[in-house]
Amino acid sequence: MRTDRIFTRLDRVFARLDREPERPAHLQVPQMSRHRMVLFGATLAFYLAIVVGVLTTSWLVRLDWQVMFFRPYEQWPQLHAFLDYYVVLGQRGPTAVMVAAWLGWRSWRQHTLRPLITLGVALLLLNATVGAVKLGLGRLGPHYATQIGSAELFAGGDIFPSGHTANAVVTWGILAYLASTVRTRRNLSVLSAVVALGVGATTVYLGTHWLSDVLLGWAAGLLILLALPWFEPLIAGIEAKVFAVREVLRARRRSAAPVPVPVGPASAPARVFVPRSPAGAEEEPARETVPAAHTPRPAVHLTPPRPHLIRSERTPATPAGSRRPAHAERAARGPAARPVTGG
Repeated sequence: MRTDRIFTRLDRVFARLDREPERPAHLQVPQMSRHRMVLFGATLAFYLAIVVGVLTTSWLVRLDWQVMFFRPYEQWPQLHAFLDYYVVLGQRGPTAVMVAAWLGWRSWRQHTLRPLITLGVALLLLNATVGAVKLGLGRLGPHYATQIGSAELFAGGDIFPSGHTANAVVTWGILAYLASTVRTRRNLSVLSAVVALGVGATTVYLGTHWLSDVLLGWAAGLLILLALPWFEPLIAGIEAKVFAVREVLRARRRSAAPVPVPVGPASAPARVFVPRSPAGAEEEPARETVPAAHTPRPAVHLTPPRPHLIRSERTPATPAGSRRPAHAERAARGPAARPVTGG
């Protein structure tokens, strides 16, 4: 009884894995709803407020210096070893590989490239927007600050906004964006928010970012997730082109495939049986040898039998006429006769 229960559970697991042999019809593409537009506008306003606050060296910059002088890594040194590994969840390389592996499996199961293409588009937007602001403002980090109380802008740095924080928001938030059910989307949203908040706080703890860098990183990543529905037509077009190229390659492969040749008997030329004619009869011309694959073998048993004659009854094989040439012909082919001279 116990073994039967185990088999039943395994059957249920495999049945659940095979539930979606093709692209599910219930996967709806997110639309730019009014609620999303309101969130996008509020996040954009918060983003601009952080940039203006740092550019004007407001109270936000003073708060950055106060947190830096507090040195959280010295206040709680027992967390340093764990947070050194935890911050890897915000690095672009490891997180992109992990999330791409999961989305690749989903793409294979659902027969669609939308998850992988969406991840690629989101990462491209992240690199373009965050990278442009980093290089444009050129802010230095806390460990490289030169003047107390300054914003450390346009000094050749690349710390503002926090790339770890923005990458954590986009990479883990894309899982919630691509969720197929409302409950799964809600759970993944909470999980990705906790991971992104933890990565941002860890960079402040380690002293690698200002607090304002982390705030701007959260806003930058959230803006990309909220703006993804505007890029859904582009994602669908890329997917259609990829599938079209695949069909063209398949058609070329089918046309270039060699035609299978049926395997028959050995292709050696077959010998045709020719019965011997009696002596003195006119010989027939030699028959042309034809490959066995095209000319059937003659049926020997259909040849009418001939009566067996004893040696005394056989026709003598004496040729008609002499085969030796006449004397005149021999004299004509030989050298000229010498004239008879003398007496």
